[in-house]
Amino acid sequence: MGNIQEKIGAFLPEAIFEDGQYLTVSVPADKVNALCRFLHDDKDLQFDNLVSLIGMDWGETLGVVYYLNSTKYNHWVILKVETSNKENPLLYTVSDIWKNAELNEREVYDFFGIRFINHPDMRHLFLREDWVGYPFRKDYDANPEINPIPTENESCSVDTVSLREDAEGRIIEEKRKVFQDNDYIVNIGPQHPATHGVLRFQTALDGETIKKIDVHCGYIHRGIEKMWESMTYPQTLHLTDRLDYLSAHNNRHALCMCIEEAMQLEVPQRAIYIRTMMDELMRLSSHLLFFATMCMDLGALTAFFYGFREREKILDIFEDTCGARMTMNYNVIGGVIADIHPDFQRKVKEFIKEMPARLKEYHEVFSGNVIAQNRLKGVGFLSREEAINYGVTGPSGRGSGWACDVRKRSPYAAYDKVQFDEVLYNEGDSYARYMVRMKEIEQSLHILEQLVDNIPEGDYLAKTKPIIKVPEGRYFKEVEAARGAFGIYLESRGDKFPYRLKVNSPGFNLVGAVDHMTRGSKIADLIAIGGSLDYVVPDIDR
Repeated sequence: MGNIQEKIGAFLPEAIFEDGQYLTVSVPADKVNALCRFLHDDKDLQFDNLVSLIGMDWGETLGVVYYLNSTKYNHWVILKVETSNKENPLLYTVSDIWKNAELNEREVYDFFGIRFINHPDMRHLFLREDWVGYPFRKDYDANPEINPIPTENESCSVDTVSLREDAEGRIIEEKRKVFQDNDYIVNIGPQHPATHGVLRFQTALDGETIKKIDVHCGYIHRGIEKMWESMTYPQTLHLTDRLDYLSAHNNRHALCMCIEEAMQLEVPQRAIYIRTMMDELMRLSSHLLFFATMCMDLGALTAFFYGFREREKILDIFEDTCGARMTMNYNVIGGVIADIHPDFQRKVKEFIKEMPARLKEYHEVFSGNVIAQNRLKGVGFLSREEAINYGVTGPSGRGSGWACDVRKRSPYAAYDKVQFDEVLYNEGDSYARYMVRMKEIEQSLHILEQLVDNIPEGDYLAKTKPIIKVPEGRYFKEVEAARGAFGIYLESRGDKFPYRLKVNSPGFNLVGAVDHMTRGSKIADLIAIGGSLDYVVPDIDR
C-alpha cells in the first residue's frame, strides 16, 4: 500500500489519501483519466482490472467510486472523484482504458445524471430516453407530477450523443449514429428463450453475418439498490436471492460477509462450513442448468432433460433444509437461519457418488458430439487480455485463461481449508467456456467431499443486537458466484439503513462483451455464444 501511495503521490501531488479496507485516493475531476491511465500502464502497479464503478450522491456532491485491482499483483486501490455541479454534472470517462466502463458509466448516467466526457455513447441503458429525473439521487421525488413515468410506447432511435472536449476546453455535444443509415437491423429478444431472459439485442446484419449489436437492458429493472436505502440490514438480505437466482446462496453470502466484516462480527465455524457447502451445491445446480439450457439452445433436447434430472436432486437437498427450491433466504447476518436437515449429509454423499457416472453420460451425449463441437469450437473468441479489459470473470474468464477465481485470489469462508483446482482453458472460445463449467462440476464435488463429514459441532448463528448498525465507512466484499465475481459495495453513515448498497453483477460485464465477441459471426453463433456466457438477466437489471 505504501508503494502505491508513493507512486500516486509523485504522479499527482494534489491527490488526498485515506486508509481503510484498501487505500482510498480522492482525485480532482479533471485528473481522473490521466491517473487511471498511469495506474493501468505503470509496470509496478498494472491495475488492469476495473472491478467496480459506483455512482454516488453524497448530498452536496455527486461522484463515482472506482475499485481497481491488478491481476498480476492482486493489489487494490479505491479512487473517489466528485463534482459539486448537480445541474450539469460532468466527469471524464475511463472507457478508453477499461472497456467494461462503457456500460457502467451509462448506468451511472441513468440513475445519477452524471455524463462522461469522451464516452462514445452517452445514452440511457436501463431507463427510457424520455425518463424524467435521476432515481438514485437522494433528492429524487417520485411524485408523478414532478417526475412522470412515461406510459406511451417508446420510439426507437438510432441516434446517440458523445461529449467531446475541444482544444480550448469547451465541452461540445456531438450527434452520432448507433447504426449506419443503410444497416439492416433486427431485434433478437426480448423474448426470453432467445436471450436467456428479457434482454434485447438490436442487431445489424449483412445477410446472416453480425455487423454490430446494441444491447438494451432494463426490461425487468426493479430498483433494488434504491429500495435497499430504506431497508434495515436484515431486510436487505431478502432481495439478494432475486438477483441471479441461480446463485442465490452465493449472492446472499456476499452481502452477509460484507456486513459482518464491517461490524467485526465473528461467525461460528459450523455456519462457515454450511455456507461453503451451500455455495458449492448452488454452483452445481447452476452449472447443471447451464448444461441443460446450452444443449437445448443448440438443439440437443435429450441432454436438456439429463441436466434437469440431476439438478432436481440438489433442489431437494435445498428444500429439506431451507423450505424452498430457488429463493432460499438461508444466510443471515451472523450465520444461517436454521441448522441443516438430518438427511443433508446422507443426500449430499449420495449425490457425490452418483455424479461421475452422470458426467460421463453428458460427455457421451453432447461434449463429444461432432455437431456440438462444430457449433462451439472457434466460435466467440475472447483473449485473456480482452476478458480482463471487459471484466469477464467466472467460468467465461477462465475459458480465456484468466485465473480470476475469487475463492483462490481472496479466500473466504472455508475455501482455505479445502483442496481444489482452478479450471483454466486457454482457447477462449465457446467450447472452452462450456468445458470449464463441466470440469468445475468435478471440483465442486471434490470440495463437498472434503467438507461433508467435517462440519464442526456448535452454534450455527452468532448472537446480534436487535437493531443492527454498521460503523461509518465504505466496505466491499466479493464471492465467486456461478457466473463470476459477485461484489457488494456498502457505504454506511452509521445508521440502521445503508447509505448506498451497490451490486457488482458478473452478468453485466458478460453482456457488455457480446458485441465484441459476435462481430463477424452468424446469427446462430450469437445463440451459442450467449449460451456459453450463461448470463442471467435479473442479475444484470437488478
